[in-house]
Amino acid sequence: MNRFETIAIRMQLERTAEKEHAVPIFPTSSFIFSDADEMRMAFTEEIEANIYSRYSNPSVREFENKIAALEKAEAAIATASGMSAVFASFACFLSQGDHVLLSQAVFGSTIKLFENFFAKWGISYDLINSTNPVNWQSAFKSNTRLVYLETPSNPALDIYDLKAFADLSHEHNALLIVDNCFATPYLQNPISLGADLVIHSATKFIDGQGRVLGGVIAGSKEHISQIIPFMRNAGPTLSPFNAWILSKSLETLAVRMDRHCENALKLATFLEQREEVLYVRYPFLNSHPGCEVARSQMKAGGGIVAFELKGGIEAGKKMINGVMMLSISPNLGDTRSIITHPASSTHSKLSRQQREDVGITDGLIRISVGLEHIDDIISDIRQAIG
Repeated sequence: MNRFETIAIRMQLERTAEKEHAVPIFPTSSFIFSDADEMRMAFTEEIEANIYSRYSNPSVREFENKIAALEKAEAAIATASGMSAVFASFACFLSQGDHVLLSQAVFGSTIKLFENFFAKWGISYDLINSTNPVNWQSAFKSNTRLVYLETPSNPALDIYDLKAFADLSHEHNALLIVDNCFATPYLQNPISLGADLVIHSATKFIDGQGRVLGGVIAGSKEHISQIIPFMRNAGPTLSPFNAWILSKSLETLAVRMDRHCENALKLATFLEQREEVLYVRYPFLNSHPGCEVARSQMKAGGGIVAFELKGGIEAGKKMINGVMMLSISPNLGDTRSIITHPASSTHSKLSRQQREDVGITDGLIRISVGLEHIDDIISDIRQAIG
């Protein structure tokens, strides 16, 4: 049982005495012990046992075990949201006086963590606007502890060579943390290419139906063990119900991603042929500058397409207002196709210069391509473009 689809479906907790086929949810805040000695041994970690759901929960553990296996990691720890996973990964490995290198093409809220919180706690950072690792070399300092990037990035779909960035980070004794949200473990395994930690907003493609929030961090047992005390004390815990939903969602991740990618490539090809379109960004288009790298480390190009219409922001707004089927929402990774204007929504907290530095122009449109019939998706976009 070592193939992705089989692991995602068949890896589960041991059945209870009821011998249920689908694993039940364990919606409990705490657990009981047979006697005082058992409780003492649980708290001293002489035995492995559930104590309190902020510490551990069977439903959450099943989701964590699946993610670890699918990401080819030794361990994983789940969090309440994608951003809590990002925060935990920084908080557990950084101290006052440390320095971080961030790709400038990361989610806006990640940059805001450093601007608004980590900076005032004495942690410095630099944003690097390049996918070429050579251009990062001079930015390392003696106190650089972490390198953090997304690939493909949100929303401009920049591609980073994971092996090259892992080698560069380790050369400078820094950890490489990769946000693998857009690719999912089905399309890309950063740890196999040298990354130390992988982060997901499980809210997106892992859930896949826009139902629940969740996050997860995967990596070595040594690294995950350093995150556990933070999770137990700070408490950004994933709920058992959300964990159960996400674990069940993993059972269909492969088949969903196959369709997302198939539809997205067809949509990107269609848009590239339209004279109203200034440019299209999709990792597996030959016109994408990172296409060769993407093909070397991803199984397929993912479910996100970014493009800009001629006419800038006004043309983009007209198109968004004209869609009839697509959802106008800041979310992504749903069975339903979603259209987003990043400059006015997901990345609106960044300055215009910060957005433009990473290719988020005022007219950029991001489409999370869903599982509807591709002809219906294209038809809606065609009529919206006018």
